Amino acid sequence: MAHGGRGRHLGLALGLLLALVLAPPALRAKPTVRKERVVRPDSELGERPPEDNQSFQYDHEAFLGKEDSKTFDQLTSEESKERLGKIVDRIDSDGDGFVTTEELKTWIKRVQKRYIYDNVAKVWKDYDRDKDDKISWEEYKQATYGYYLGNPTEFHDTSDHHTFKKMLPRDERRFKAADLDGDQTATREEFTAFLHPEEFEHMKEIVVLETLEDIDKDGDGFVGQDEYIADMFSHEENGPEPDWVLSEREQFNEFRDLNKDGKLDKDEIRHWILPQDYDHAQAEARHLVYESDKNKDEKLTKEEILDNWNMFVGSQATNYGEDLTKNHDEL
Repeated sequence: MAHGGRGRHLGLALGLLLALVLAPPALRAKPTVRKERVVRPDSELGERPPEDNQSFQYDHEAFLGKEDSKTFDQLTSEESKERLGKIVDRIDSDGDGFVTTEELKTWIKRVQKRYIYDNVAKVWKDYDRDKDDKISWEEYKQATYGYYLGNPTEFHDTSDHHTFKKMLPRDERRFKAADLDGDQTATREEFTAFLHPEEFEHMKEIVVLETLEDIDKDGDGFVGQDEYIADMFSHEENGPEPDWVLSEREQFNEFRDLNKDGKLDKDEIRHWILPQDYDHAQAEARHLVYESDKNKDEKLTKEEILDNWNMFVGSQATNYGEDLTKNHDEL
């Protein structure tokens, strides 16, 4: 999984599946950069390092997933500030001239919900082949695995064959979990739960199980420390581990392995990837306010936001700046 920002994006759209399966072996190799499955609660905001464009993306990918929304790069700084100002007016829901943490949190949650449902809408027609406004398991299976199922000899004894063989039953299990009424068809809401299970309470056991299956390479039903590290980092060459890897080993021992038995069970994995006491939108809103609040009154004026515009156009508050290029009647 990608850094996921600092989060795990779990949607299984056809393009992602094909990219994983059909990419040359060299492109499937794990990166040596840090990769995580969950947003970790921030340390005290005052201890955060200075921000730059790279760290903006690092911080905000967790909430949105790795959405390649770079459209704000097409705008000049003046255009960005002008359009950001219009968004600020909408975020200031009570019209008092200030943006509070609560208003920012509400806006960020709205942006995230819109992102998820827009994502489903974009792929819906690829799967709803009979145009009945529902997607059956057979429709999804044929759209995603039809060529493989119809031409199995082409995949025999290849890594693609093994990938498809693993993913097909996994997708079917997830589809059944999302299909609440058990009719083997998915409504838009059910299909949204299928593509974005991390957003639905009844799908969280699937999220935990898939994470375990991804990382548990020795098949013992647990995640050992080396498996935990290997999911984030792999050596391209022999050599010392980076400092952040050593830090992650300490994190594993001190904070992940709650019962100190040297491995993670399902409950510990759930605690790790789906922390119950952490509100992503609240944390991001607090961060944006802290970084931009020059007079430390715990709320932002439009001027304070525009003075720090580069943070906002790269943040989830504007969907990486995508909102800056939208007609504001759409927001």
